[in-house]
Amino acid sequence: MTVLKVTELTKRFGKFTALDGVNLDVDEGEVFGFIGPNGAGKSTTIRILLGILKATEGAAKIFGNDAWSDAVEIHKRIAYVPGDVNLWPNLTGGEVIDLFGSLRGGINKQRRDELIKRFDLDPSKKCRTYSKGNRQKVALVAAFSSDADLYILDEPTSGLDPLMEQVFQACVLEAKNAGKSILLSSHILSEVEKLCDRVGIIRQGKIIETGTLNELRHLTRTNLLVETKNRVKDLNDFPGVHELVEKGQTISFQVDSEQLDSVIKHISQYGVTKLESAAPTLEDLFMQHYERKGNPEIGVGGRS
Repeated sequence: MTVLKVTELTKRFGKFTALDGVNLDVDEGEVFGFIGPNGAGKSTTIRILLGILKATEGAAKIFGNDAWSDAVEIHKRIAYVPGDVNLWPNLTGGEVIDLFGSLRGGINKQRRDELIKRFDLDPSKKCRTYSKGNRQKVALVAAFSSDADLYILDEPTSGLDPLMEQVFQACVLEAKNAGKSILLSSHILSEVEKLCDRVGIIRQGKIIETGTLNELRHLTRTNLLVETKNRVKDLNDFPGVHELVEKGQTISFQVDSEQLDSVIKHISQYGVTKLESAAPTLEDLFMQHYERKGNPEIGVGGRS
């Protein structure tokens, strides 16, 4: 069942088009990664889904309801975590978590206490004393303590240390296993790879690719480090080989996935003594795609 569906979504601010015909959908029990460079339109899309902005054209529906006109009803069943959490400075973290819970009609106190412990949060401190990471923890505990059907997470681990990122990832997988849906906007590419069933790439307000990670691997290259008994010849002239660096009998390079077989066969005749390969990452996917689009300097990550 489709929980979230965006159809031909367009948002203009004066003459500037922030979103241009965006289409995406998130199914029940699915973690959908929403990724793109700065200014691509990720956060604008999320604000429309939350009913904060009204679309210029197109439709955004959650649970079959219109994201703008039915926002109050939708918010009863969603949990949202932004990348920059602002809290009431004179309330404690625990008070804020309970306040968020009361707005939703109640909170699972046992689950709340468990998450406070897992995220190593001191709920007795005033929010004005919290670091950015601790403010994120408050929002994450409040979100995952709720019985939401859809989690909208916009750079949710911003400011968290690696150990807390692992706790977050475990919470996402627990929500998924419980049949919940998650829309995850993230610039931590390893996080997206670990968690997401499908990925949508947005660039300049348009969705340019959507699919599973395996389906998107055709855009990437594999990183290889090779040592040989004899110096490898003519590799630079091979189609699909990039970023070749030679140091004696050791070479490192990138190879397009579709050319991997022929390159390995060519290298093997020189007596391979060591071969290391690194699986393509989403960062490779980004850079390869934008290079093909003629914009090699575009960056990855951040908020938009």
